[in-house]
Amino acid sequence: MSAGKTPSFEQSHVPLPDDDALDIADYLKSESDVESDIHEEAGKGQGFLALTMGAIGVVYGDIGTSPIYAFREALHATGGSPGRPEVLGILSLLIWTIFLIVTVKYVFVLLRADNRGEGGILALYTLVRLAIGRRSLPILVLAIAGAALFAGDAIITPAISVLSAVEGAKLVVPAVESYVVPATICIIFGIFMVQRHGTASVALLFGPVTAVWFLTLLVLGLAHIGDNPGVLASLNPYWAVAFLIEHSGVAFVVLGAVFLAVTGGEALYADLGHFGRKPIVMAWFALVLPALVINYLGQGAMVLSHPDSLENVFFNMASPGFLPFFVVLATVATVIASQAVISGAFSMARGAVQLGFLPRLVIRHTASDQSGQIYIGTVNWFLLAGVVWLVVAFGSSSALASAYGIAVTGTMLLTTTLGVLYFVHSGRLSVPMAFLAAAPILVIELTFLASNLTKIADGGYVPVMVAAVLGFLMWVWWRGTQAMLARVHALAVPLSGFIPAMTRKSSVHKIPGTAFFLTPDADTVPSALLHNLKHNRVLHEQTVILTVETLRVPYATAEERVTITPLGGPFIQLILRFGFMETPNISRAMAHVRRAGLKFDVMASTFFLGRRRPVPTGSGIELILDRIFANLSRVAADPSEYYHLPRDRVVELGERIAI
Repeated sequence: MSAGKTPSFEQSHVPLPDDDALDIADYLKSESDVESDIHEEAGKGQGFLALTMGAIGVVYGDIGTSPIYAFREALHATGGSPGRPEVLGILSLLIWTIFLIVTVKYVFVLLRADNRGEGGILALYTLVRLAIGRRSLPILVLAIAGAALFAGDAIITPAISVLSAVEGAKLVVPAVESYVVPATICIIFGIFMVQRHGTASVALLFGPVTAVWFLTLLVLGLAHIGDNPGVLASLNPYWAVAFLIEHSGVAFVVLGAVFLAVTGGEALYADLGHFGRKPIVMAWFALVLPALVINYLGQGAMVLSHPDSLENVFFNMASPGFLPFFVVLATVATVIASQAVISGAFSMARGAVQLGFLPRLVIRHTASDQSGQIYIGTVNWFLLAGVVWLVVAFGSSSALASAYGIAVTGTMLLTTTLGVLYFVHSGRLSVPMAFLAAAPILVIELTFLASNLTKIADGGYVPVMVAAVLGFLMWVWWRGTQAMLARVHALAVPLSGFIPAMTRKSSVHKIPGTAFFLTPDADTVPSALLHNLKHNRVLHEQTVILTVETLRVPYATAEERVTITPLGGPFIQLILRFGFMETPNISRAMAHVRRAGLKFDVMASTFFLGRRRPVPTGSGIELILDRIFANLSRVAADPSEYYHLPRDRVVELGERIAI
């Protein structure tokens, strides 16, 4: 069985909740009511400017909050009172890091490496896998590590972003300093509590509010560059090189803080499918890049002209009368940045489930016209617990800054590595040209990663710990599902010999109606069918062997969705295909099946599932891994709910599988 097929069905049936279930009426939807390609439908009717505005709000929400703390932390890392060479050197490092990592790597290169319009490290993994043409263990490890590191980033981003914004309130009302942590926790709880209701309506405000935020950054930067126009010299990379040479003792530590300026850069690639390449590029060059660079220059000019502003240079840029509004705007911007990374975590988890890296999770769509608007309760509460713990444990954005960089640099480095492999194996670039082009980026990211690794003891252990645990569980789940499928396949009865034998048997009674037997392997007899024959000795007059496949593309087209093959007698093979960014919805897909020519009576149809329980039988470390896999399989989402099967029309027959 190919790795792209959906893992076996292990869980018992639990009735669907009323607000999430799809009725039998889903079968009866007219052709015009069914989306043949959710991804394409979501983008129809949206103009280029609307998409660009949306990209400003969602794609750049995270990187847009970096000016709150990036320059401040880099200056603090020098360990003294920075003079003109230090300020210009750090500014030059910030600006050229943004240019090389974000503009060159993501905007110019990786946005062109899309998987049917989708981006992100899992989409890139599938591109590499398809280009190689076979399963590769090192590539698999890179993908799992990248997805696991993203989880660490998703926990830290809301914590540091909201903390840094709320800390700005101390400048307005100094007495609130003791309430910074409680206020931050309240805001974070609010962010995560509203996730289950969806963000479709709130998202309409993301673009305009974030655009106001970037315009504010731009205006404040322009206003303060005049304090010391000499900061424009930092556009010359000479100052970055000079700083690294003259301050070799602290340069390594400073680089770790400098990298905070590009946190959120991965979102350009991960959110490619939601907005498209051109709107993301337009938003970057028309507003985001100028606003970021000019604001950093303004901060540098202010530090040179007012050294006493160093402690909180970002908020000190605002006049006393404007400061309250600025603090509120910053808080709203950090909420948007947090929302962007939370949505990204939901999408990443869905992709990981579909690729077989995580157990099935209950995925709920919160918007009927946007496939990307999803809610995964397990992921939501996991993130909430992690974020609250970080806020309480670290207490300030400065303390959290030490923990932030490792997850970001690690994910970016893995993305670069997979990108090089893709361009080489797809034939777009030769090996020497690919490594020559990627060498400067790889050197920079490796340096940043090494710098951030020095902060392990100061909090850098957090994303490493989160990524290690999640990566281990992903590996155990993938290993277990492969072992389970191999065992099932070894014991399975081939369809090629089963169907002729059954068509000749006269002792099996035929009953009216249609039976759908779900199986992960389209070439073998479903275990539920064998159990039904053994115990009930009946066959339905139309017996459909249904396989759900996950494609290594984000979204299946209408032509790819359904394949129907008559097998002889009452047997029909039905294959439903979904992209790895889609939630497999069998009830909804049945409209495609009817259009493809399979006729069945809705009220006389039953779905049969084979419930498989893994039984560990190994020894030593393998026994431990198998037991962990068995426990994970018990918490996997119910297949009836995960596959959106019609309520009250599911029968499950169980078996125990030794692994």
